[in-house]
Amino acid sequence: MKRLNEALRALGTEPSEETAEKFELYMNRVLEWNEKVNLTAIRDRDDFIEKHFIDSVCCISDSRWKEAKSVVDVGTGAGFPGLPLAIVSPEKEFLLIDSLNKRIRILNEIIAELGLKNAAAVHGRAEELARRKEYREKFDICVSRAVSRLSVLAEYCLPFIRAGGHLIAYKGPDAESEAKDAASAITALGGVTEEISETCMEQYGINHRMVYIRKVRKTPAAYPRKAGTPERSPL
Repeated sequence: MKRLNEALRALGTEPSEETAEKFELYMNRVLEWNEKVNLTAIRDRDDFIEKHFIDSVCCISDSRWKEAKSVVDVGTGAGFPGLPLAIVSPEKEFLLIDSLNKRIRILNEIIAELGLKNAAAVHGRAEELARRKEYREKFDICVSRAVSRLSVLAEYCLPFIRAGGHLIAYKGPDAESEAKDAASAITALGGVTEEISETCMEQYGINHRMVYIRKVRKTPAAYPRKAGTPERSPL
């Protein structure tokens, strides 16, 4: 965990022994479960630390992140980036969402074993959960490392975010062109692209760029459209 501790210090957070123990246990459990359920293609421990843990926490030095109190992770998969963020940000509340119930059951077991009181995982499609009163426009931040194009991801994510909050989308080197292509969709959903960061933690081989989209007004009631439509017919 030495490289993770170095990265956390570079991001302005002093890691504790307890934090390191939680990350170690989390990695062990994911790799154990991975023998039965496909959670990650990354099995090497050093790669796991860099490409899952360090990558996930890239946003913690940003002022928008620091000000947030509630976070939803859409398309969390094996818990990335939401669970690493929950470990290093115990003062925030986290909801992790995924459409595969098997993953959610595993995540809730891991969350319980880690003793995290600030995180929970919920099964469901974003298009359906974002229409539920308890989730719609309730979160300060939405994070997502999902592979969908930004125009699709925005429809999944922006309905969860309150006005004044932010979507932090982990994107690749084509982030700027994706944001340009998604501009009309983002506007229709009540957002505006505020910033596209430089490559995160490049010294650790991390090539994600963070797209920060600010929610400036409520998302119209028509969005998100019914399950599957955003992917088949992007705005």
